[in-house]
Amino acid sequence: MVDATHVSFNANDRSYFSLIKKEIHRVAEEAGMNSGRINELDLIVAELTSNLFKYSDDGEILMGVFSNGGSPYIELISIDNGPGMANPLRMMQDGVSTSNTMGHGLGSMKRLSDVFELYSILGWGTIVLCRIYNDPEAAKGRPDVTIRPIVVSKPGETKSGDGFVVKRTDKYIKIMVVDGLGHGPEANKATNEAAMAFKVFPEYSPTETLRFIHSSIKKTRGGVISIVGYNFSTKTWSCAGVGNIAVRMFSPANLRNHMSYNGIVGHNIPGSMKDQHYSSDDFNHVMLCSDGIKTRIDLIKYPQIYKYDLSVLAAAIYKDHARKSDDMSVVLVKVK
Repeated sequence: MVDATHVSFNANDRSYFSLIKKEIHRVAEEAGMNSGRINELDLIVAELTSNLFKYSDDGEILMGVFSNGGSPYIELISIDNGPGMANPLRMMQDGVSTSNTMGHGLGSMKRLSDVFELYSILGWGTIVLCRIYNDPEAAKGRPDVTIRPIVVSKPGETKSGDGFVVKRTDKYIKIMVVDGLGHGPEANKATNEAAMAFKVFPEYSPTETLRFIHSSIKKTRGGVISIVGYNFSTKTWSCAGVGNIAVRMFSPANLRNHMSYNGIVGHNIPGSMKDQHYSSDDFNHVMLCSDGIKTRIDLIKYPQIYKYDLSVLAAAIYKDHARKSDDMSVVLVKVK
């Protein structure tokens, strides 16, 4: 079932913190996390919420569960619009505090997490990423393609009309972002029909994949879709899209916005579509965003962000550009 990758928890009200902890605990149990890791997860959540209460404005926690090929992990992303930190590395040291506490919070979160990163800008706020694996050894791999999604339902909805799907073979990898028309269960149904068609289509071409999906979801609301493929042998990206899923190819030195075709998959698509190709030597990153994310994204405003986990960049984009009036998707892909 394709749905939101993360659940958003408003962390402004201290009386709500125990409910956040209980819900994340419940989800971790359902995901098959072992009891020792869940206990550590509880401590991390307690520290995250405590820090948001002490230091932040408009605090939010995103929680995602990823099956990871049978070795599940929980991803927690804390986002705030607080004052930020002048020296984040120093603040992670035990005994350092700005509020007359013992100063063990960030240090303990780092020790308990398999992946921990803190990104902060003075006057902008702070992002904290914690990833907790059921099997910590599973966190040590270095994949040739890294994919980090944040897909969040429209506030008040239990199903996301946005969806994110990956298909990998020994020759290529394909990533699709779908925005089913509207939002809620019917939009989610259209997205899942598109996902099933995407998974069974045997060819690589993003354009031909879109044509196949178009014929497969005509009984649904339809949706807007962008597909990006990466060929391992030629080291090139291939892209095609219909509708307003924004696709940006970039690297620290280069940037290009990919242009999609007008239409609605499942209703009307142009007959003249063709794949567009880009070399990974020029663009080693791809970003896909649904229209729940404002598109005027300036990556220059995030100094040193390329040194961090892709989820940190995805969270920064979500923090600054999420509309909160629709389903929201940011998917980032990086190749070595």
